[in-house]
Amino acid sequence: MESILVSVPRASPDALPELAEYLAPYLSMFRRRESRESLERYVTGLLTDLPRKNCDTIAAALAGTSTERLQHLLADATWDPASLEEARIRRLALTSPKGGILALDDTGLVKQGKASVGVARQYSGTRGSIGNCQVVVSAEYVADQPKSSSPLHWPAGARLYLPKGWTDDQERRERAHVPAELEFKTKPEIALALLDRAQSLGVPFEVVVADAGYGDNPNFLAGLEEREVRYVCGVQRSFGVRLPEEVETARTAEPAPYQGKGRPKLPRSAALYTVEAVVASQPEGAWQTITWREGTKDTLRKQFVAVRVHRATGNPDVGPFGRSASHGRMSTSAEGWLLAERPVPGETGERKWYYSNLPADTPLSRLVELAHARWVIEQFYEDAKGECGLDDYQGRRWDGFHRHLALVNLTYSFLATKRVDATTDGGFPPLGRSEPAPSASTHTRLAAPGPGALVHRDRPDQALPPTQKLTE
Repeated sequence: MESILVSVPRASPDALPELAEYLAPYLSMFRRRESRESLERYVTGLLTDLPRKNCDTIAAALAGTSTERLQHLLADATWDPASLEEARIRRLALTSPKGGILALDDTGLVKQGKASVGVARQYSGTRGSIGNCQVVVSAEYVADQPKSSSPLHWPAGARLYLPKGWTDDQERRERAHVPAELEFKTKPEIALALLDRAQSLGVPFEVVVADAGYGDNPNFLAGLEEREVRYVCGVQRSFGVRLPEEVETARTAEPAPYQGKGRPKLPRSAALYTVEAVVASQPEGAWQTITWREGTKDTLRKQFVAVRVHRATGNPDVGPFGRSASHGRMSTSAEGWLLAERPVPGETGERKWYYSNLPADTPLSRLVELAHARWVIEQFYEDAKGECGLDDYQGRRWDGFHRHLALVNLTYSFLATKRVDATTDGGFPPLGRSEPAPSASTHTRLAAPGPGALVHRDRPDQALPPTQKLTE
């Protein structure tokens, strides 16, 4: 995919004016002048055309810094990545459209060895299989612009998932500087914590979207409902539901007369069905062809059907005597939408299922738009890795990793604001989308989209000696 970053003069010891202006509100979080200078150099390095972006390669490519200074920024300087993240999110939230979407997902960062914090053999969506990697759970704000192929979006938080093999190993925790108070949390639990922080920081979203890795988790969906958050989440074909009319019949059924032997028969829940079975029972005429937006090659369209159901767990017919409605494994939520997707006849593609707690009067087209809104977070992962060095961190510590993550998000948000400035519709073109080049100029505005690297490499004649005292 051809890169479309912004052409600017070659890097020098001086900060790019627009980058310096962007970073100015955050400088007070860094106590020492050397740390503030390293912040600018590190972000500038993440904006270069380097194939790998770490302390060594950035120091070799840019004037005005050294490997030691950049490593100190990530490992020992006095600053809090969580505070930097909060300040960045608050600023972006103030200027972003209300009624947005919060996409929750995770991505794998392929790693070798066993020492890097959080690394383990685990499933990575990036590689589509189990392998040695770190997994980052993140939230992405997306403006509710479903017809746009380049909606405004920016990272609204991220955290490393720490497998149980790490949280239970005190020696590994200490070596990687994992905070003593940190307990094991599943990826859905981390996602809910990111949602809570996004709400507390004023991120203007109204709907959450997530894939089946989250939607299939009953505790995750219950957490969204407890927070009174609307959602559209992918689910697997085996996701359990009950039919509203059968739920009502079970609720109002007269208790079976007691026969005087054994325990009285307790009320039973309605039957449990898989979403695949419910959809298979729908008449062919119920399917509708829906177009939701223009893709990079073709118009995006599939066939859909939506049915009102209750998400549920627990089969009342399990066991020799069945299970009562009060059994610990039995649950029935409020009524929601089961949305099913299949290819248009004559075309190829997967069948998919979604569950949503949107109101009963929600149009089918709206359900479809929201079900397909999470593609933007996949675009973020691709761009953040390919253009901002997300997966290039080489340290092993928890604190260093999250400092790098905060600086990647800061860098990506800079690109988001610049590209919004450069478009007329308020959109944010993906970093890999081709656009016409501006005319050549040594004073090209940073926001002007065009081919080439955002910052070109500069190799100074002499290596900058490290600062003698880098303790804060």
